[in-house]
Amino acid sequence: MTAATIARIETDISTNPVMLYMKGNAHFPQCGFSARVVQILSHLGVPFATANVLEDPELREGIKTFSNWPTIPQLYVKGEFVGGCDIVTEMFQSGELQKLFTESGIAVKASA
Repeated sequence: MTAATIARIETDISTNPVMLYMKGNAHFPQCGFSARVVQILSHLGVPFATANVLEDPELREGIKTFSNWPTIPQLYVKGEFVGGCDIVTEMFQSGELQKLFTESGIAVKASA
């Protein structure tokens, strides 16, 4: 992984309170797992930034090395790695994700 890729990831996760590395983008997810995480974040009304790993092979491999997590998507909240689709889904279903956002100072829709 290049220094430029590390710097990009560090900038992404430090400047965006909620950062999602995914296949595609929020308007056009290109895999079901990425679509599921986008759906959860959108349902919660949480603003989030995305990076399309399909556009940059270095980023696609680099984010896996950076997080020591083998799959995409990957969600970061306030610079901390949360997990992939299964973990995000489980946290959402249990209410842990909403609690994490609230404790991190990120507003969640009241109906969520």
